[in-house]
Parts: sequence; C-alpha cells; structure tokens
Amino acid sequence: MTITSNAGNEAQAPGRLVVLRHGQTVWSESGQHTGRTNIPLTEVGRRQARDAGERLRAAFPKGFEESCIFSSPLLRARQTAELAGFGGNQTLDSIMEWDYGRAEGRTRQELSRQFGSTWDVWRDGPQSLPAELEGDWIAQMPSGEQVPVHNGPGESLEEAAQRTQQAIAMVMPLLQSGQDVLFVAHAHILRILTSQWLGVEPQFARLLRLDTAHYCVLSQYKGDRVIEHWNA
Repeated sequence: MTITSNAGNEAQAPGRLVVLRHGQTVWSESGQHTGRTNIPLTEVGRRQARDAGERLRAAFPKGFEESCIFSSPLLRARQTAELAGFGGNQTLDSIMEWDYGRAEGRTRQELSRQFGSTWDVWRDGPQSLPAELEGDWIAQMPSGEQVPVHNGPGESLEEAAQRTQQAIAMVMPLLQSGQDVLFVAHAHILRILTSQWLGVEPQFARLLRLDTAHYCVLSQYKGDRVIEHWNA
C-alpha cells in the first residue's frame, strides 16, 4: 500500500500579532494623560524595555523579520523598541497613542475636580471637555528638559478604533503568510486595537489592563481572532 503525504499542501498557519507597551515615563507614573506629547522613558522605563526584549526573545526564539517590526513614531515607543533590541523598525502613525486633546497632560482627578463631575476618558471622551482647555504650554520634566504640550480637540474613541483597524489591515498579509508581527506602542491604543482584533466594541478596551513594558499576543484559532497571551 502506498501512503501519500499531503503535508506540503497544508495551509500556512497564520502568524501572531505581538503588541508591546512602552516602558515607564514620568507621566505614566503620575497618571497624566500622555497622547501625542513626546516625553522620554525614565531610567526605570529603560530597564523595563531591556527586560521586555529578553522576555520576547525567550518567547519568540526565531525573532521577527525586520519588515514585520513597527513602532509608534512617538519617542517613548521608539526608545522602547531600540532598547528591547528591535531598533531600525518602521514607524506607523496608526498606532500612535489616542489623541487626548484637551485632557493631554492632565489627570482624570484634576479634570474631575475642575469641572465638578467624574470625567472618564472611556465614557466621555476628550471632546466632552470645554474648549477653553485648548492651547499650548511647556511641561518641565524632572531632568529639567522642557517638552511642548498641545491641547487640541482630540479624537473620539471611535476615531482611535478606526486607526487601529487600518494598522491591522496593513499587516494582515504578513500574518496570513505566517509571519509574526510586532507593534511597539502605547497602552490605550493597543487595548483599543485588541478590541478591533476581536471584533467587539472599542469600549471593551477599558477592561484590559496593560502594564508598562508588557506584551500581549493576538492570534487566530479555528478561524476566530483571539487573545493568546495577555500582559506578559
């Protein structure tokens, strides 16, 4: 009897989408909304980024092709990618952090005290805040560095979600060809991206905790898009 193997005809298993949050910044510790403001990592954040690189190399010993590594263009994400060992990557505007607009540089507690109600970015969005908060100012970092801050109208949760759909669509051919893809970006936008990967409402993202310099693995299982690992 002749046994014929059809292994060569099997469909290529899809790759995994790995998302890594940047390391600690001064504002991630203080709770100030950090959307488009270009602030650097702290020394703790730099160590976290190096440690994250080690964990990723252990989890993905084959690594990632250079064409499959993308970071947000914002400084804290680029620094994290570099320190984690994934420098020289392509930047992707569609995974920049949620544009917090009028909330940029301000904490939820500060905004709630100022306006007499409990303001919540997930429920209310940046555009619910008064236009009087718009403007430009300079934030001084503990190092003495001065960083420009812009408070514009911001973007809605739905607009941020649409951006992440674009990012997913752009890398889907890579994933379908069996390549693992790495995104290095920010907490809220990666949580929102995950909701869009799963095909659920973007408000679901508020239920996903993602710590500084932690990564998650999004994959496909029996035809469904799933979370394979979270906050590792």
